[in-house]
Amino acid sequence: MSKPVLQIIVGSTRPGRVGTAVAEWFEGLAVKHDAFATQLIELADVGLPLYDEPNPPRLGRYVHEHTRRWSQTVLAADAFVFVIPEYNHGYNAATKNALDFLHNEWRGKPVGFVSYGAAAAGARAVHGLLPVVAALGMLPSGRTVTIPQIARAVRPGEAYTGNERADEGAGLLLDDLSTFAELLAARRR
Repeated sequence: MSKPVLQIIVGSTRPGRVGTAVAEWFEGLAVKHDAFATQLIELADVGLPLYDEPNPPRLGRYVHEHTRRWSQTVLAADAFVFVIPEYNHGYNAATKNALDFLHNEWRGKPVGFVSYGAAAAGARAVHGLLPVVAALGMLPSGRTVTIPQIARAVRPGEAYTGNERADEGAGLLLDDLSTFAELLAARRR
């Protein structure tokens, strides 16, 4: 039997973002965890414009090719981890936009967050997204990996190496997502 697919989605689209380094660190831990086949997705590469579909997403009647491609990408996943920055005490627009483009594709799938920022470590961004993913029918893990003082932890173009606390938190998050993915996959069949 094939492994469930975990999509690790880099929410920031800002040039010089450090989210890619954080996502690569998390993906390395997910590969070692061995419960998932992983896919790293950069929203900057997906290239979604500001939501531009004329029909509500719950209908699934997409008129734009970029939306159909995004739908197929998300449908292929069994679980998600969003690697997100905190901007101005909240989540970033690209992450919210990517979520808003679709509806049924997210339903019944577990989601976790790896957040980063300054002193709050992205916790406020996660807090703001929890009702959004719940409204989409996703099951959020009660665990979040938060990385404080990101500017000290990694610089643009450098690798993020984590630390004992972050590595342990990532392992626990992956445990939750693995358990939830198995339970929810049976429900979606």
